[in-house]
Amino acid sequence: MIDAQVEVLSTGGTGKALVGHGVEVVKVSDYTGAPEILDGRVKTLHPRIHGGILALPTPAHDAELKLHGIAAIDLVVVNLYPFGDVIRKPGSSFDQAIENIDIGGPTMVRAAAKNWQRVAVIVDPEDYALLGEALRDNGNRLPESLRRHLARKAFVHTATYDATIANYLQGYDDSGLARSPRHLPEHLFVVGEAAGALRYGENPHQEAAIFHVAGEDAATSLPGANQLQGKPLSYNNLLDADGALALVRDLAPLGTAAAVLKHVSPCGAAVSASGEALTDVFARARACDPESAFGGIVALSEEVDEGTAGELVSTFLEVIIAPAYSEAARKVLRKKKNLRVLEMPGLLSAAGMVPPLRLRSIAGGILAQREDVIEVGAAAAKVVSERAPTEAELLDLEVAWRVGKAVRSNAIVIAKGGASIGIGGGQTSRVEAVRQATRRSGERAAGAVLASDAFFPFRDSIDQAAAAGITAIIQPGGSIRDAESIAAADEHGIAMVFTGERHFRH
Repeated sequence: MIDAQVEVLSTGGTGKALVGHGVEVVKVSDYTGAPEILDGRVKTLHPRIHGGILALPTPAHDAELKLHGIAAIDLVVVNLYPFGDVIRKPGSSFDQAIENIDIGGPTMVRAAAKNWQRVAVIVDPEDYALLGEALRDNGNRLPESLRRHLARKAFVHTATYDATIANYLQGYDDSGLARSPRHLPEHLFVVGEAAGALRYGENPHQEAAIFHVAGEDAATSLPGANQLQGKPLSYNNLLDADGALALVRDLAPLGTAAAVLKHVSPCGAAVSASGEALTDVFARARACDPESAFGGIVALSEEVDEGTAGELVSTFLEVIIAPAYSEAARKVLRKKKNLRVLEMPGLLSAAGMVPPLRLRSIAGGILAQREDVIEVGAAAAKVVSERAPTEAELLDLEVAWRVGKAVRSNAIVIAKGGASIGIGGGQTSRVEAVRQATRRSGERAAGAVLASDAFFPFRDSIDQAAAAGITAIIQPGGSIRDAESIAAADEHGIAMVFTGERHFRH
């Protein structure tokens, strides 16, 4: 700025910082003749400021500026009050949030961006160097293409800022009380920054990109994951990775967990027995359906060690997600140069957070719901059969129930020894899902347990499960024929529990 001989107008705090770096400034209050008032709430809202910003480069506007003693302003640099940072800070109050809603800053930014033909606007400190280079390379004048770029960026910035404020305020009712974190807003504002282009969408002829949603914690989300190696992620990779991530987060409270997904459907999952190593947990998860695991996505709840890495590379995989990797593990994984390896140190820190919004598009609209969360597990479920589940059956019921939440409905999961051994999903008939799961588990189904994501409409599914050797079943209940299903369970000596909670996944 010194080299370009730019006269700088500045408000108090910024002015002091600039002076400290040897930059001469004119205080805005001295320039306007109006002091900063109302504890600094009003500083730049003045005709001498906004007239200088909004004046077009025309003889008529030049004459009017001269008449009122207003100088044209060619560059506006604004850092808005950090509203988003404040509301994400633990313990921040509503009053603190309100005081960090910037008024004068966005007004100047919008004015400058509207008048991009003459005025340049900077809202991102990352662009300071770009500004200096452009001034130096263009005789202290900024090219039109750069002014257009900066204006576009400025309006995105203020739109994101306003959307963040609107979303926050919708979390409170008209009496000022905080609404439930699960409350759905009256108006939906979704803003995000491109986190990278993808090779293509679901198919090669479809363009695609990934965006990081403003306000979401990068440490707990896929756009913020650190890719350590491998080919660029595809649209389908990320969909599968999202499902694997959600499933391993559901299983982690039960122990060290591993999940294998393919085409957005689980094909294996397991939790550790006492003292069991991660490599063995993964091996049991893969054993559920090793054929489907080929080309799959794996999520793990703990740091990957050398032994687990060796087991992982023994199967062709597309993506691995874990909180961390030992150096020895990374050395093993690097042998598969195309394997995408994602590191997420905050993988499990999402536990206990407010369930995020899940959005899906339909023709002419958007569907929104909170993330499905298991509220009632096997231990809290109601025993409806003559026989109650054993302690070992309860653990397997819990595993099957959590895996079932990730399976496309109609969903049936068979589990044994803390691992899924047969999965039937995406079927239009529930009994067919049972047949699919029992076929996949084969002889292993003897002594295993079964979970159903919704109630059984007929007893045929219970009879099919009994024929395969299932000893315990967990389901929501709620069918008009529940009594028939319970009677079938009692006839076969099967323990049955109702959760009263459905987990459809469409």
